[in-house]
Amino acid sequence: MLEHDQSFCVSRRGLMAGTAATAALTAVPTGDADAAAPAAEQPAMMPLTLDVNGKRRSLDVDTRTTLLDLLRESLKLTGTKKGCDHGQCGACTVLVNGERINSCLSLAVQHAGDKVTTIEGLGSPDKLHPMQAAFIKHDGYQCGYCTPGQICSAVGVLDEIKRGIPSHVAGDIAARPGVTADEMRERMSGNICRCGAYSNIADAMAEVAGSTRA
Repeated sequence: MLEHDQSFCVSRRGLMAGTAATAALTAVPTGDADAAAPAAEQPAMMPLTLDVNGKRRSLDVDTRTTLLDLLRESLKLTGTKKGCDHGQCGACTVLVNGERINSCLSLAVQHAGDKVTTIEGLGSPDKLHPMQAAFIKHDGYQCGYCTPGQICSAVGVLDEIKRGIPSHVAGDIAARPGVTADEMRERMSGNICRCGAYSNIADAMAEVAGSTRA
């Protein structure tokens, strides 16, 4: 029979006291540990000036801010909608120097000095843009969430056709494109309407173009 070793004999009460003391030591932070914690990184800011709806706007922006968030959050122009935030639905379409873009895919600091036009800059309730009036006349909207992007894109599309820019459906890229149903549907394909008002939108665009759908 082995002889009992008194040096390893620990009472239950002694074991509990030792465990509690160890837990207390590990729970109390030390000054050295706090000092070693990394400081929160501050965002990189940059001064930015651009023209929005005919007004010069100057502000400091986080360089990670998209043009969409700048318009909605900093300038409170909430007519431009945030849909998918991945450039797939077109709800955030605005015009930059006359060209339509998805503002969710563009950083604000890329547009220093640019001329940005949102749905608020196209017209006003008292003086609608012809495209806004045509959308109302032809009921080119249902829930209306996609409508600002649709209208901005439609304005850009007619300008592209007017300037002779070919599209994917152009049979001859050297020929001047016409305002046809195929052209309008192809060029507007990046703007998604969940309610399915596409035919009415095409009618509105055709009216503004002074044409009839082919």
